[in-house]
Amino acid sequence: MTRIEGSVVLVTGGSRGIGRALVADLYERGAKKVYATARDPRTVTHPDAIPLALEVSDPASVAAAAERAQDVTILINNAGASVNANFLDSPVEDVRREFETNFYGPLFVTRAFVPIIERNGGGHLLNVHSVASWLGILNSYSASKAALWSQTNSLRLDLKPRGIDVTGLHVGYVDTDLAAGVDGPKSTPESVASQALDGIESGAFEVLADDLTRQVKAGLAADPAALYPQLAA
Repeated sequence: MTRIEGSVVLVTGGSRGIGRALVADLYERGAKKVYATARDPRTVTHPDAIPLALEVSDPASVAAAAERAQDVTILINNAGASVNANFLDSPVEDVRREFETNFYGPLFVTRAFVPIIERNGGGHLLNVHSVASWLGILNSYSASKAALWSQTNSLRLDLKPRGIDVTGLHVGYVDTDLAAGVDGPKSTPESVASQALDGIESGAFEVLADDLTRQVKAGLAADPAALYPQLAA
């Protein structure tokens, strides 16, 4: 299990939404230092956070951030995009752009920071997935998050012998800019952040942050028609 108190954490996408809530909660739990990344570090508003410029899909930007943050012990891959490109009609470049941010971005950041965390005595990796990891209703977004889920499962096996535990966070709609157009129940960023950090401290393999996510995960053992009613029509 990983102690947040006294840790040094890097949160990608740390300027808004779940990322901003994570930064605040990390400090409340006694984190020693929190790097909050954003494309524009001026958008990081927490007074104690260390703003850090980062474009997760750019290997040079990732390398520069890793050079700056050599004391990290916990990495939270929270940054993501929501393109929702249709597989049949949208430009393939849009699908690729979704994967560049949601799959390759976390991969680049993880590969850069694993040696750092290992040198610092081990620690933790948290990847932010989605209920859409298991529900193919959001086209390229669902596919990219499903791929990230698989990446996380593989990394959990690879990193355990290196002293780094891995948690995957799955969540449905959250009251952030990303879900501004959604009319329905939403979790608060603060609730999601709290559950995620509880998962890190308890060593949970996965955190399912709301009822919808728990229901969908349980339904994976059923026939696809149970998850996709339109198939039974």
